[in-house]
Amino acid sequence: MQWGYDMLKKIVNHYKDSSLYSGKLEHLQKDYFIFYDESENVSAAILKSEVSQQELSLLQALYQLIEEELPQGTSDLAQKWSEFLFQDGPVPIANPKKQDYRFIQFQFHHLETDKKTIETALKGFFSEDVIIIWPSPNSGIVIEEKAEISLKDDEILSLSRTLESDLYVKISIFTGKFHPVSNELPTLLQTEKDLFMFALQQLHYSNVYTYERIFPIYIAYHLSDNVKKVIDRDILDVFRQDSELFLTIKMFLENNSNASLTAKKLYIHRNTLQYRIDKFTDKTGISLKDFYGSFIVFLACFIFELERNGQSA
Repeated sequence: MQWGYDMLKKIVNHYKDSSLYSGKLEHLQKDYFIFYDESENVSAAILKSEVSQQELSLLQALYQLIEEELPQGTSDLAQKWSEFLFQDGPVPIANPKKQDYRFIQFQFHHLETDKKTIETALKGFFSEDVIIIWPSPNSGIVIEEKAEISLKDDEILSLSRTLESDLYVKISIFTGKFHPVSNELPTLLQTEKDLFMFALQQLHYSNVYTYERIFPIYIAYHLSDNVKKVIDRDILDVFRQDSELFLTIKMFLENNSNASLTAKKLYIHRNTLQYRIDKFTDKTGISLKDFYGSFIVFLACFIFELERNGQSA
């Protein structure tokens, strides 16, 4: 139930430096309590110094308290990365300024996962030297060093499809940005974890996510009510009255306003596409030839999509 997740989110917001995670965590920073909500399959990490004994007893009555421990059977380097990212450990590499890394987070939609088989499959796509850590039984992180050739978005999508077809597992993947190694890296990972968590909770049309695709939707979701009212009046009503027009405009913007490519993907004549674009401009007074106008409409598309999918945008 969504209310269960919302309640845990309110509890986390009450405590300083606390966070929500998708799935059941088995370890995190040693200074944190980890509480697990089985019904929502989410975990909350709450700073121990912020929790009184009375509050601890109450939280234990509501949620399962998970004892922290490092994952077993990991390589020395993977363990060092785990300690660096989750236990305030030292930087795990000798020359951090010369190397950039990104985090590719993945989550399986069931608790029983054969980690050895999964790691073998992942190393087939990346390399034998890739670092893989497991923050929870059904979620992991590929730590990839930047190379001349790194996996592109379509290759990540192919990876997910291969895992699902060959291993019969349902997986969601979030590809983060490359970052230089510094003491800020654990915080950057947490930011990307929050975006992944948002995607898993609010979006259901894909199982492969990227920073670039999720962040605009995240912004749309968190716009103030006053801003949403302006967009609602000017654009969303038009979309509600004509869903075909919405799909056309969204496809046009997603294809960088390329009319020929959009018409081809929609299986319509280019003149039909132009008619629909002109119709939208007449109804809203917003020209898609202007960057700022396109930006506003693109944001409205995300809000409308969240609304249509039954989410609280």
